[in-house]
Amino acid sequence: MKILALDTATENCSAALWIDGSVRDLCRQTPREHAALILGMIDQLLAEAGMRLQHLDAIAFGRGPGSFTGVRLAAAVTQGLAFAADLPVLPVSNLRALAALGFLSAPAAEYAHCCADARMGEVYHAIYGRNCRLIGVEQVLPPSSVAWGLPANATAVAVGQGFAAYSRLAEMAPSGWAVSLPGALPRARDIVSLAAEDLQLGLAVPAVQAQPVYLRNNVVTRP
Repeated sequence: MKILALDTATENCSAALWIDGSVRDLCRQTPREHAALILGMIDQLLAEAGMRLQHLDAIAFGRGPGSFTGVRLAAAVTQGLAFAADLPVLPVSNLRALAALGFLSAPAAEYAHCCADARMGEVYHAIYGRNCRLIGVEQVLPPSSVAWGLPANATAVAVGQGFAAYSRLAEMAPSGWAVSLPGALPRARDIVSLAAEDLQLGLAVPAVQAQPVYLRNNVVTRP
């Protein structure tokens, strides 16, 4: 199984290549250079693996939520590449990718509380259970409206820059966090691992369905 993944939804600009369980990835943290970097990263990964787009089984991307321009860029690049090579696509939530990163750091945790900084005094929030199973819905809301929403004795990880931006979120867990990753950003490496699971479950969709998810109508841009 061979999957290319890319993500430009946050300050991380990243690409990853999954080849039968082995992952190669490139990642650069930058505020505004995603459009200039992402295609070069993809070309480099494919060249190092001696592959072409046509050798892939699917292309995955971080479908948001995140920066309006970044999420739109990832969807557009994915669509273009998938149409050119006649490949299906795998949209993966950026909050789910944060959850995967959290569970990687704390495998025994039961839940992942994901809070990404949405700017404008809000966070993108979701709770995931083991196997990165979404509990409830992904939403955008003020930090004051984010609730624990779990049994008091549940073990959970805190993942995402929302925890660094808003101190009350860091204090939300009744018994403390199993692990706290307040500086975490999603990466294509996490996205491609989730995409491999989704591909096996038959969740790939046609390229035309490579659509961004914003969670709100207001435009979110990088500073």
